[in-house]
Amino acid sequence: MPEIDSGNTAWVLVSAALVLFMVPGLAFFYAGMVRSKNVLGMLMQNFFSLGLVSVLWVLFGFTLAFGNDIGGGLLGAFDFVGLSGLETVPGFTDDLALTIPPTAFVAFQMMFAVITPALITGAIADRMKFAAWVVFLAVWSIVVYAPVAHWVFSPGGWLFQRGALDFAGGTVVHINAGIAALMLILVLGRRRGWPAEAMPPHSLPLTLLGTGILWFGWFGFNAGSALGANGIAGQALLNTHIAAAMAMCAWLVVERIKDGKATTLGGASGAVAGLVAITPCAGFVNTLGALAIGAVAGAVCFLAIQLKYRLRYDDSLDVVAVHLVGGIIGSILLGLFADNSINGATGDGILLGGSADLLVNQFIAVGATLAFSGIVSFILAKVIDMTMGLRVSDDDEAQGLDTTQHAETAYSFGDIRSLGRVA
Repeated sequence: MPEIDSGNTAWVLVSAALVLFMVPGLAFFYAGMVRSKNVLGMLMQNFFSLGLVSVLWVLFGFTLAFGNDIGGGLLGAFDFVGLSGLETVPGFTDDLALTIPPTAFVAFQMMFAVITPALITGAIADRMKFAAWVVFLAVWSIVVYAPVAHWVFSPGGWLFQRGALDFAGGTVVHINAGIAALMLILVLGRRRGWPAEAMPPHSLPLTLLGTGILWFGWFGFNAGSALGANGIAGQALLNTHIAAAMAMCAWLVVERIKDGKATTLGGASGAVAGLVAITPCAGFVNTLGALAIGAVAGAVCFLAIQLKYRLRYDDSLDVVAVHLVGGIIGSILLGLFADNSINGATGDGILLGGSADLLVNQFIAVGATLAFSGIVSFILAKVIDMTMGLRVSDDDEAQGLDTTQHAETAYSFGDIRSLGRVA
């Protein structure tokens, strides 16, 4: 067994905490964009992922994602149910050998498993039953997230073996969640009144607060994926920040040209688009590559929002445009911008004189994730819809999820009839 490095261990533990902090960041990011009657519904869908998925990860998720390979790289075996018998993580040997305790790796990867399905909630805002979400969350985490994580993140996974790269979750997290979100909204249908009725965000300050928390936590998400306090982690952290900054600028430029205004929501969305796109590339590209990836993501993800109006699917908070499209952009552009001098685990991308092999493998990884996650997510959504029902009633939707699903309200202003005057 390799020697445990205290510095690497400390960094991964801190990174796990940073990724956990992204969950309330995501919750606030989304909650600010919904109407006030649905704020708690959105917060609850996100926060509950911390509880349910964490338990499932320890019991079954980790072993299916990182257990000894079965089925030719399709799934992990039931070696570590309940984490029993976990002494080393299979496949992480030689150059891949971990210098952190296996439990630290489990905890870090658990936070990825938690936040991935939480990303879906922005697409289904205002209209999905909480009980239906709980069932979808539980089953999806086991039958979709864990297998895809094994394919890409585990050394025994078939996409890993092919040479496909995903530094921190472009396919496993963002494409996976993005295509699942699209399938869910196709089954759910549109919100009542959309698109004719205006449904503006109720609190953009909350959204910007959430964006800041996400940006901060993303340093753990990406730089922590180096699994050590080293040069690759430093480059990943720098790339993460510069891609988000560039994407924000690009989004606002395109928005200004198209709509005549640069909005605060556009700035927040652009930053997140850049964070999404750099995720698969963070530890594999140089700083100029990160700038280019951020620029493409900011412009293209903004334009991708227009698809929901043309194709008439109601993606409430633009999960498809930001996470699905952003994840595809980053995963594919990695085949162009990969830099062997940054990380010796990869060859150079096409633009740096490398072969097309990496680009081909990236397309295969993207296509496989889209097909598997899309098909299974659609089937799962249809089964839930035909049994317990996915969607709240029209009356409950009009009243809002906060009161109908949780018997609470986000805001209570009390009795203001006296306006401070003494009777």
